[in-house]
Amino acid sequence: MSKVEDATDMATLKTGTTTVGIICKDGVVLAADKRATAGHLIATKHIKKVLQISDSLALTTAGLVSDIQLLVKWIKSEINLFELRNHRKPSVKEVANLLALIVYYNIRKFSPIPGVTHFLLAGFDTEPRLYDIFPDGSVTDIKEFVASGSGMELAYGFLESNYSKNINVDQAKDLAVKAINSALNRDVGSGGGVDVIAITSKGFEQLLDKELDIRL
Repeated sequence: MSKVEDATDMATLKTGTTTVGIICKDGVVLAADKRATAGHLIATKHIKKVLQISDSLALTTAGLVSDIQLLVKWIKSEINLFELRNHRKPSVKEVANLLALIVYYNIRKFSPIPGVTHFLLAGFDTEPRLYDIFPDGSVTDIKEFVASGSGMELAYGFLESNYSKNINVDQAKDLAVKAINSALNRDVGSGGGVDVIAITSKGFEQLLDKELDIRL
């Protein structure tokens, strides 16, 4: 295997994670595990994968850590510039489309290691909103729930069976924790604990930040 092929394979393995987004009648909930992997090694068990980017916007992260860090700084700067130029806050849809454009150009830049990133963007403007920003730069408007990462199939199985359109933030928190936990039990790319936030008409709120101690 060539160095380029090896680097690309390592990049693929670094995308292990589980993130969840849930639309509620009174807000939107995001959750994620805390494990970051580098190949077959657990690089850290304490990484933050749910990030606040404004007082009414947050996102979950999956993919290459270096690209994620750069793109998060980039979108924060663009939000600030938008507010200065337009004298108003951008809508959640406007931020989703801008982030998707950034992701599109990032993955298509020339590099021996593809800049793979996957974001779930949540916010509240006139109502709770949730968008899936796929690694190719496409945008999906989520009306119920979504999951991403290597543990997404396990999370989806739980969400499909237990989600209700009349769910509130407290119920969505419990649902998100159980969905992430289903991945923690079976997906080797997910672990370390769970992080849960909510965004409502009142803004950003940290609901849970729990680490798992598995040392003997």
